Amino acid sequence: MALDGIFLRYLAKELNVQACGAKVNQIQQPSREELVLLLHTKEGNRRLLISAKADAPRMGFTSRSIENPPTPPMFCMLLRKHLSGARLVAVRQHQLERLLFLHFDALNTVGDRQELILAVEIMGKHSNCILLDEGGIIIDALKRVDMTLSSKRMVLPQLRYELPPAQGKLSVLEADAEYIVKRALEYEYKTLDKALLETLQGASPIVCRELAFRATGGTDTPVAEITEEQKKNLIREIEIFRENIEGISGTPTLIRNTEGKPFDLSFSDILQYGGDFEKEHFDSFCTLLDEYYLSRDTMERMKAHSRDLTKLVTNGIQRLTRKINVQMQELESTKDREILRIKADLLQANLYRIEKGAAFVDVENFYDENMANIRIDLNPAKSPAQNAQKYYKDYARAKTADKMLRVQIEKAEQELQYLESVYDEIQRAESQKELSLIRHELEECGYIKAQKKKNKAPQELPPKEYRTSDGFTVLIGRNNRQNDYLTMKASHKEDMWLHTKDIPGSHTIIRSEGREISDTAIFEAAQFCAFNSKARESSQVPVDFTKIRYVSKPQGAPFGKVIYINQRTIYVTPVNPEE
Repeated sequence: MALDGIFLRYLAKELNVQACGAKVNQIQQPSREELVLLLHTKEGNRRLLISAKADAPRMGFTSRSIENPPTPPMFCMLLRKHLSGARLVAVRQHQLERLLFLHFDALNTVGDRQELILAVEIMGKHSNCILLDEGGIIIDALKRVDMTLSSKRMVLPQLRYELPPAQGKLSVLEADAEYIVKRALEYEYKTLDKALLETLQGASPIVCRELAFRATGGTDTPVAEITEEQKKNLIREIEIFRENIEGISGTPTLIRNTEGKPFDLSFSDILQYGGDFEKEHFDSFCTLLDEYYLSRDTMERMKAHSRDLTKLVTNGIQRLTRKINVQMQELESTKDREILRIKADLLQANLYRIEKGAAFVDVENFYDENMANIRIDLNPAKSPAQNAQKYYKDYARAKTADKMLRVQIEKAEQELQYLESVYDEIQRAESQKELSLIRHELEECGYIKAQKKKNKAPQELPPKEYRTSDGFTVLIGRNNRQNDYLTMKASHKEDMWLHTKDIPGSHTIIRSEGREISDTAIFEAAQFCAFNSKARESSQVPVDFTKIRYVSKPQGAPFGKVIYINQRTIYVTPVNPEE
């Protein structure tokens, strides 16, 4: 992982400079594996984010406001009890391990001063945040570890805290450069970067690749092919490496891929990618971490909060799709029902010619212009009249089935469209409040069983509001309930209504405000509309637009379902109105 032990050395220095003496004003726990300490520092209030997520463990100041659950978890309450009002006096690192200790000067329940320590272990899936008393006894942890999870190191209240097992690697601050190189070259069946990774304490893959690149010109040079000259180069690079780490002299560096997305990060300048990737340098290690994890955190956070809703709606979509397919097959089988009626009529007209117990009969088809013969299968156990009645009943059953199936299919397709629109809203939701409103809507529609203890309905968020370049107001619904309100109640008949053609998306309104709506406003609003739909990643999206006076809602239709006439269609490329 990029956030290695050496990076943490730089981070610890930065936090010591910026946060020492800071008072803990508030403690939050946005998710099961995250903590936020609101610190009052010399420079003002700062948010210290501690994450123990397996795929994104870290610690650092963040400028982002993270949404919190309505009820704080138990560990959050415990930290508030012990650390509220405490002062951060030091941030220390154990060697070059991915382990930081936050030392606090706090008051106990009787008002006596005590030292409390927050151990932050940044170790992939084993990451944790553990509160210790001044004697090193565990008070509690973000993730408790018992015998079922680990027989070597348990993390439970009242146990003495133990350091994570050492890996036996060499610290660049303690070992001689020549000895480090000698140890690395013992891995003769590995590439140099992998050998360095096995040898150096606290060094991530990007750091080891950089050392290998600077020494040999390649990131994956086989150890067995290292020349004496390259060996000397490696010793020199490690010595320079040590000097920079000792002096904590570094350059927070972010690597972006060809699409401009954060790809990797380091505490020093990176040369190994050449001109293929873009580099960006930062003034602060915390700012670098915030930028690196920004988009991924937002996406993962919303995925976690929406997982149950996504599963519910996805299951509903799959169920309806299967149901419609079965019903369509059944409907197809009723298409030949007229043949059943013809056979019944022909049997009825030829009863006198049919012998009892016959398995079939050939009769003239008087419905055919050519009066061709037709063979009709019979049930030998029934009389001719009973066979005729059986064909009449089968015809009547097929006719009724056709009528009922068409109604059921139309109803199922309407429900499928609704669930697909809800799924799209879930994917585009930007906050827990938006998800809460979607959840409330699904409860009202009967997809989610309402709790016995009726919760207060979440407060409705205002629609998204933007302005076109020529000054028209554009409103976009956040969910189907709001789409209904926006279109059917909050708009004037001369306002313009837009929606992606045959694609789930939000209702979009252009306020006329007594003016003639310009083509420019329609084009820009259509771009916003396309972005707020399932087709936001497409290049050419069809968007229908018509005046509100031509939009209506069918009786009994689900939230967000409308019909409209006199529309025109425009093809646009989606544009994010926030940018």
